[in-house]
Amino acid sequence: MTYIIRSLKYFCYLIILLTLIILALVLTGFVEADLSKMFVNGYDSLWQIALIMLVFALIYPRFGFSKRTVHLSGSPEELRPDVVRVMEALGYRLEREREDGWSFRRRSGLSRALKMWEDRITLSPTAGGMEAKGLTRDLARVVSALEATREDV
Repeated sequence: MTYIIRSLKYFCYLIILLTLIILALVLTGFVEADLSKMFVNGYDSLWQIALIMLVFALIYPRFGFSKRTVHLSGSPEELRPDVVRVMEALGYRLEREREDGWSFRRRSGLSRALKMWEDRITLSPTAGGMEAKGLTRDLARVVSALEATREDV
């Protein structure tokens, strides 16, 4: 279900972005305001563009979200202060703490909106350290920061 919701959010995001770009082009006078003249296939281009965006929206969650292992040693109780400190330094706040791990969200409302409110990073204890889930582009920064911090201790 999460996959479908993420796809729908991304589809809406793409539609809004395309609409803003077309609006800017019309307002600056680069293209005419008539859709039948704006696109080669006229109004038929709208469903073709929507279909292409739908394909991208359906593919995006597969590559945009992932899991990574954070190689840390120690019990969750020992790791908690360092993990919370690092995540706060990266602009996250502790949202929820449970037996199965921690959930962090971005502090900035603007950052959360730009990420379509899909900014959650979850950290769950595993045998090899912790498992991090979230946006792929954010996980690289989070995982490397957590691993580097624990090396310093």
